[in-house]
Amino acid sequence: MVKKKVCMLGSFGVGKTSLVMRSVKSIFDAKYHTTVGVKTDTKLMVCNGRELTIMLWDMAGEETGAPVKINQVRGAAGYFLVVDGLRKATLDVALSIQQRVEGEVGKLPFLLLANKADEREQWEIDDVAWNDLRQRGWTILETSAKTGVGVEEAFTQLAESLLKGEDGND
Repeated sequence: MVKKKVCMLGSFGVGKTSLVMRSVKSIFDAKYHTTVGVKTDTKLMVCNGRELTIMLWDMAGEETGAPVKINQVRGAAGYFLVVDGLRKATLDVALSIQQRVEGEVGKLPFLLLANKADEREQWEIDDVAWNDLRQRGWTILETSAKTGVGVEEAFTQLAESLLKGEDGND
């Protein structure tokens, strides 16, 4: 069995913990619980016929003056950058986190998750911003921890990236 560390990164309140809970336990709780430090969970998957254990590091959300501790990302095989489509500022935070991770840890597979897709009509982030990032080569998936839309697809897509080249056949 292959084991990989994956970090959940983003601003506070974007839905990182809710996405983990939706994926790992198939539940959604509307009550907001702030993550302090790092909360870990495990997700067992079968991807391309191979068993994979993802060790999820759900890291406290970044706030102004309290940046994500990039040293906690060390050892990760990949990460999710989570953005709240309802708050444009969360995209700026995600861009800053990605630059710091790449600068301090190196290039790792990652997906940008545009969360709260169930409220898409109220998003502050427009398609132009998403398209600019896609043109830079970023993969962006719309997710909703509340409804489950896109959540398993996101985990599967990142898992496939993490397994590429694992055994020399991919």
